[in-house]
Amino acid sequence: MILHNRAYRRRRLLEYETTGDALDGEVDMPGAGGETGDWIYDHISFYGPIMAIRTNKVGIFDLFARFGLFFRIYGTLGVLMVILVSIFFTVSLFISLRYTLTYKPAPTGIYEPQNLFLIPGVNQYVPGTVAVWLALVLTLAIHEFGHGVLARVEQMRVRSAGLLLAVIPIGAFVEPNEQDVAEAKGMPKIRMFGAGITNNLVFGLICFFLMITLFGMAAPTTAPVISGIYQDFPAHLAGVPQDSIVTAINGTPVSTREQVAAFLNGTRSGDPITLGVQKDGIVSVYPLTLTTRPGTTSTDGPGFMGVTYYDAPGLVSAVKDSFNPLGLLRYLVLPFDLSEEGQYLRILGFETTDTRYYDAPFPGFWGLIHLLFWSGWISINVGIFNALPMVPLDGGYIMQEGIRQISARFRLERFASSFAAGISALVMTAMVALIALPYLFHL
Repeated sequence: MILHNRAYRRRRLLEYETTGDALDGEVDMPGAGGETGDWIYDHISFYGPIMAIRTNKVGIFDLFARFGLFFRIYGTLGVLMVILVSIFFTVSLFISLRYTLTYKPAPTGIYEPQNLFLIPGVNQYVPGTVAVWLALVLTLAIHEFGHGVLARVEQMRVRSAGLLLAVIPIGAFVEPNEQDVAEAKGMPKIRMFGAGITNNLVFGLICFFLMITLFGMAAPTTAPVISGIYQDFPAHLAGVPQDSIVTAINGTPVSTREQVAAFLNGTRSGDPITLGVQKDGIVSVYPLTLTTRPGTTSTDGPGFMGVTYYDAPGLVSAVKDSFNPLGLLRYLVLPFDLSEEGQYLRILGFETTDTRYYDAPFPGFWGLIHLLFWSGWISINVGIFNALPMVPLDGGYIMQEGIRQISARFRLERFASSFAAGISALVMTAMVALIALPYLFHL
């Protein structure tokens, strides 16, 4: 969930243009006068702790009206995509509700209050890094820009645009003319409402594609880095430290995992060896006695030290092949993924020491990777959320206008508003239930 400014745009009424009177919630600047005071009054408003800075110079949107055919096609294809996303995730919402009713999860993890909102640094799954904050602002700007472009393409005037700030920028807004929006009907209106979601989904996919492509430029280490140690197996009993690099076996230097595996293939359970490892620049030698691999009873197989290795080349290959529906879905759940594979993939969006196992192709490489990951993640999630058929979300207005147009064909216009309100209320109820039930179950 995310702070959205739809309510803000609807508070700016046509009366302001004709009378100049401030609307409720807009605070006049005490002592302001003359040109400076008028400028502040016209361009800065406060809504509680949030400051809106707007400009009426929005001619940039007129430039896109020249390419009306292209953007109408883009908007129409986007609406089809939005409808599919809306249906899929609405169904997923009710499947999640059924899961909650069946298994009665505790109000922990993703159900905790601070994790219900996309606030970097407050949500425990979303770090408060520069990359995340910048991605959040980009996402909202891309969303609102889409509304502005399609508004002008569909002959709706744009009154203003600007930023929302609460100490730092937290969003952006584009303010179409309310009267033009009210008078628009059918696909022009639907395309305008869907443009923000379409931009978010397209922008998110582009960011993920660039992240995957760029990550392939990192040169992974081929050294045998010990990333895990089996408890009560030889390496653990000998005191071999995790995150160390195997440098020698029985005094013979090794530099790759393949060399280690080749040596162990010639051993058996019970064989003694000496393992040389390096950590933090210090080389140490550990004597240990090999054993059988877990799950086996035969002593004829290769001896087992009880370690796993960090597979940097394998991770690069996996990421390079992940631009597909399943791979992208994996990225969307990555912040919540506690699996071993998920922990390896966290290098894409989180600050981790695993970056030392790669040679970055240029300075700032990991910062750019993180920015692309979070831009893709936040943008797609914001698009999905806004696609839900629930007013005041964009998906709700698309659903509302679609029902009006369909009902008009069957002369059932009088039922359109009630039907749209019913769907919106049903989705809202499901969302509230998902949030509230874990707490009610465990009172």
